[in-house]
Amino acid sequence: MINIPENIAMKDLRSGFGEGLVEAGRRNPNVVGLSADVTGSVKMDGFAKTFPERFVQCGIAEANMTGIAAGMSLNGKIPFLGGFAEFVTGRIYDQIRQVVAYSNKNVKICGSHAGITLGEDGATHQTMEDIGLMKALPNMTVLVPCDANQTFNATLAAAEHNGPMYLRYGRPKMPNFTDINEPFIIGKAQILNEGSDVSIIATGHMVWEAIQAALALEKEGVSAEVINIHTIKPLDSEAIIASARKTGAVVTCEEHSLYNGLTDSVAHVLATNCPTPMSFVAMEDRFGESGTPAQLLEHFGLKSGNIVNAVHKVLKMK
Repeated sequence: MINIPENIAMKDLRSGFGEGLVEAGRRNPNVVGLSADVTGSVKMDGFAKTFPERFVQCGIAEANMTGIAAGMSLNGKIPFLGGFAEFVTGRIYDQIRQVVAYSNKNVKICGSHAGITLGEDGATHQTMEDIGLMKALPNMTVLVPCDANQTFNATLAAAEHNGPMYLRYGRPKMPNFTDINEPFIIGKAQILNEGSDVSIIATGHMVWEAIQAALALEKEGVSAEVINIHTIKPLDSEAIIASARKTGAVVTCEEHSLYNGLTDSVAHVLATNCPTPMSFVAMEDRFGESGTPAQLLEHFGLKSGNIVNAVHKVLKMK
């Protein structure tokens, strides 16, 4: 039985990041913040007000901001570079590759408003490719927390980690269900529910949908193991393999393209270690559209009901 806290609050993950950044700044005077003219939107305003001498407003110049951050890291600073996920990854990929990843700089690239749940701004601002871009870079660690509490703790973990990192989080208010006191261990999967029939492996906003799917499946007599992959790279291959061997069926869930995100990573692990029937719930080969986050999750088939259908499909393949 999945243990869900009563009276779950709704909170946006970007606020978890903003609060985490302020706390990281209190703990370490070398933590600095840089923003690309979206300080309030990505919730870096708290850090800017608390530590004005350690905050740089770079304007709409993400490439320049990346270079500034890399330079700061050479002097012992721990720069957190904040902006919309689409623009702090895709727009400046060459700069990230050359001056952060290749040079192995201690820079934290923080992508807010990630995925389809950015909402009304539409396809030009929504990104479903950023995880793939970042995980492909040598030296890069990729974190995708599932709620505001976990984003808070992921931000603290990012400040303590030495090396390039991409931290991905969303805009809308979502159920805030994880324990704020639970340590965030980079590279360690979180088992939210033990199961025996199917492994539901999810990341980001889709973890909550996976939990809801598991509850629905439980009523049908299907025992679902739910795994939160909050670290895409390095991936907890051992947890994935162990779960797949136990259940014999896997469904991956992500608010990202199925071609180069969590699904791709899990498929690689299974194909090379323990081939297992697999299905997925992810963005197909298409761009986003304008709409509310709820409308878009429904429209693109990223809801708990879609996960239940994927489970039924993969169980027939066992």
